Amino acid sequence: MATYGDKAQEKVKTAMHERKKGTLKSGGSGKKVTNPKQAIAIGLSEARKEGGKVPPPKKSAAKKSPAKKATAKKTAAKKAPAKKTAAKKASAKKAASKKTASKTTAARRTAAKKTPAKKSATRKTPTKRTAARKAPAKKSG
Repeated sequence: MATYGDKAQEKVKTAMHERKKGTLKSGGSGKKVTNPKQAIAIGLSEARKEGGKVPPPKKSAAKKSPAKKATAKKTAAKKAPAKKTAAKKASAKKAASKKTASKTTAARRTAAKKTPAKKSATRKTPTKRTAARKAPAKKSG
């Protein structure tokens, strides 16, 4: 017993030929199709639209059946308290890191304020520089 009808086979055949020529475009973006699997999928979807004998598309991993969703909700409800404590811990860590970060930035600011004052005290004024150039070097000895 064949799962695909003649119309489906014909649509897939033409889609594959178009892909080989480089004229097959995807429906959403209009980009050129280069993947043979994508060409087959396009052919089957066209056959479905025209009423050909084609099985329904496979469920992807992203789409789950309602029965699985119900069990997932139950397990999520059981695990919820553990997630809340983890969230509390994470927020506590963030708060602690913010406090330490603010302390270090405050320390840097005070250090930055202190260092220019020290440098300016040790700098020579322009008059002292010219005097140092003119004066002969002291000889030891």
